[in-house]
Amino acid sequence: MLQSYHFRTNVLRTLVYIVLIFLLVITIIPIWILLVNATRSTFEIQQGVSILPSTHVIENYNILLGRGLNLWQGFSNSLFVSVTSTIISVYFGLLTAYGIVVYDFPGKKALYNFILVLVMIPMQLSIIGFYQYMSKLGLTDNYASLILPTIASAGTVFFAKQYLESIVIQELIDAGRIDGSSELGIFHRIMLPIAAPGAFTMAIFAFVASWNNFFNAFILITSRSKYTLPMLVKTLQGDVYRTEYGSIYLGLAITVVPIIIIYAIFSKYIVSGIAMGAVKE
Repeated sequence: MLQSYHFRTNVLRTLVYIVLIFLLVITIIPIWILLVNATRSTFEIQQGVSILPSTHVIENYNILLGRGLNLWQGFSNSLFVSVTSTIISVYFGLLTAYGIVVYDFPGKKALYNFILVLVMIPMQLSIIGFYQYMSKLGLTDNYASLILPTIASAGTVFFAKQYLESIVIQELIDAGRIDGSSELGIFHRIMLPIAAPGAFTMAIFAFVASWNNFFNAFILITSRSKYTLPMLVKTLQGDVYRTEYGSIYLGLAITVVPIIIIYAIFSKYIVSGIAMGAVKE
């Protein structure tokens, strides 16, 4: 009986590993082909698919620069917007969620239900009114129109609330109040260190979402010098680059590599943050 149980367990574990390996392969192959094609010439790409890198990276890069595409300016623009948006989104998202979890006030449930509704409404439905609002404030063609709205990121607040509900220890908060700490002091000195794994998880998702944000930036930013990297990559579809496949792949690869690096460095925080948020004592 015991041997039969171990046999079934080993078979199930093997099947799980096979499925995970299969998912890993089908996830990595497109990214790997993208990176490989970034090193190949247009002629080589037209010959078919290859899994081995070539030697035309510098050539493709020079083609991009030679035809007026300032990738590094777009990179710095995207980095500025993404980092700033991430810091603001995570901080105010945690602060809002902390207030909802810790304090009791009239309309608390209605406020949280309203946040849930906002999570389910896509930005595309409200972009016209949002653009008009930014226009009246004089914030069009300004990074502030991309950064300031992240203060009220409903998705971040939703995740932060679920996470804080599992880690908030009321006794620590009460002890901080007895010691004379202010409410903001308690949040900064007690809750933020405890919530660090969840904050890193939210930061990664917020950074990736901001880095890949093309729709809002395309609507609100008009000056080419302020283009983010996704906006510049979109220009690769123009006639100037239509036949330069290697350069197009290189431009796409440059937008993807930072995200891969972020996930590689902080993946352990994603796992620990989600796992801790799923356990409630």
